[in-house]
Amino acid sequence: MTEVTNTALTVRAGAAGDVEEVLAFWSDAAEGTDRRDSADAVRGLIERDPEALLIAELDGRIVGTVIAGWDGWRCHLYRLAVDPAHRRKGIARVLLEVAEKRFAEYGGIRADAMVLDDNTLAHHAWTAAGYVRQPQWGRWVKPLQ
Repeated sequence: MTEVTNTALTVRAGAAGDVEEVLAFWSDAAEGTDRRDSADAVRGLIERDPEALLIAELDGRIVGTVIAGWDGWRCHLYRLAVDPAHRRKGIARVLLEVAEKRFAEYGGIRADAMVLDDNTLAHHAWTAAGYVRQPQWGRWVKPLQ
């Protein structure tokens, strides 16, 4: 993946050296408290797919992230998060554009995102980016640990 620059905003793939900073960023900027994030899990993501974790930076500081996961069949988006001090400036839109370009390069035809029902602020961002909620689907989960 090549870096994408939008004025002062840069989007790049995350690397092993970013793990601790990304975890700290998510604890401040991401929604949801039931996640069991770990440095090992983020490193595992980067090792498996070095271009999946997209990081937006301003002046060398993380201001946004999204995980653009491609499993060979579907395009999945996770952890779209923007620093609260930098929201409503187009950072999420740029991150999603980069993710969608990545998916298109793989031949992906549709991206999906898991968005918390109560995160209404995020609903606006996803809607503005052209995503719609599919009412006919429900998410089924089974904890593995």
